[in-house]
Amino acid sequence: MAFLQRISMLAPRQMVALIFGVGAAVALLVAAWSWGPGPEYRVLYSNLSDRDGGAVVAALGQMNVPYKFSEGGGAIMVPASQLYDARLKLASQGLPKGSAGGFELIENPRLGLTQFQEQVHYQRALEGELARTIQTLAAVQSARVHLAIPKSSAFLRDRQKPSASVLLTLYPGKSLERAQVQGIVHLLATSVPELPVKSVSVLDQSGALLSAHAHADATGTVDPGKLAYAQQVEARYIQRIIDILEPITGPNNIRAQVTVEIDFSHTEQTAETYKPNQDPKDATMRSQQTSESRDAAGAAGPGGVPGPASNQPPARRLPRNRRRRARRSPDRRGAIRPSTTRSTRRSGSRASRSGR
Repeated sequence: MAFLQRISMLAPRQMVALIFGVGAAVALLVAAWSWGPGPEYRVLYSNLSDRDGGAVVAALGQMNVPYKFSEGGGAIMVPASQLYDARLKLASQGLPKGSAGGFELIENPRLGLTQFQEQVHYQRALEGELARTIQTLAAVQSARVHLAIPKSSAFLRDRQKPSASVLLTLYPGKSLERAQVQGIVHLLATSVPELPVKSVSVLDQSGALLSAHAHADATGTVDPGKLAYAQQVEARYIQRIIDILEPITGPNNIRAQVTVEIDFSHTEQTAETYKPNQDPKDATMRSQQTSESRDAAGAAGPGGVPGPASNQPPARRLPRNRRRRARRSPDRRGAIRPSTTRSTRRSGSRASRSGR
């Protein structure tokens, strides 16, 4: 109270000076607090992809943890007192997920690398690029690709085909359609040389084999596409029966059931028929050989190399009509022309109907 009485007894000029002095002191305190050193910030994560960086920033905002970016935006920084706590909380949420490197791994080649190391870097880069491409699907949260590429061999019997496996982490409540799984399988088969479609396995985070229906014909399991086709045929038959009988029995007075048995077997037959060329006109000449020999009997003068062989008596002269004799034996060989016939047969369906 005494302090207030003293202030009330001040002159107006003194009162104004006191007010200005108090305001200046408060301003100095505020300036000192704002200009003073704040909390120390440390790097939480650096070199994150845009996808992981956005997820980390969103999680920090939900945890009410202040953060800031370093110069250039290459790192996320948090207060040093909350650094380890923030890392543990983010790790419990599976952040950051990380992403495999792509072809940037081989952009700056280093000297001294062996051929095996270069092949390993190329395989890692290819796996990373394929994983990035698969992650562009809306239902895929993350993906990992493993390629098993055998070493090339100069011998055909030692050559092996490559294989691939894909592990997908899907978003909660999301699933991949059959066409999308087939697209992933064919993406890998066309990206890796000589990779068969049957050698690609696609799994989800629960360990379920998503590519099982792609090999349905080989494993003997039921193909969902064939099952859907059978259901469509049954529905078509049921509707046709109802449309035929409903004008007679009246609406809603008939119930029809159809069971369709469809044989999806695919038969391809190739026959080659070899028929000899009996008719010379239709024959295809493969080779022709003619042997000709002539016998000319007459008085031949001496000649040749002196010796016993040239001292033989002259041959007996034959009559004029028997003086020359010629023999010709033609040998004609025709080619056997094969006739190739290819036929393809697709089995149909058989339906058993019951109505009431």
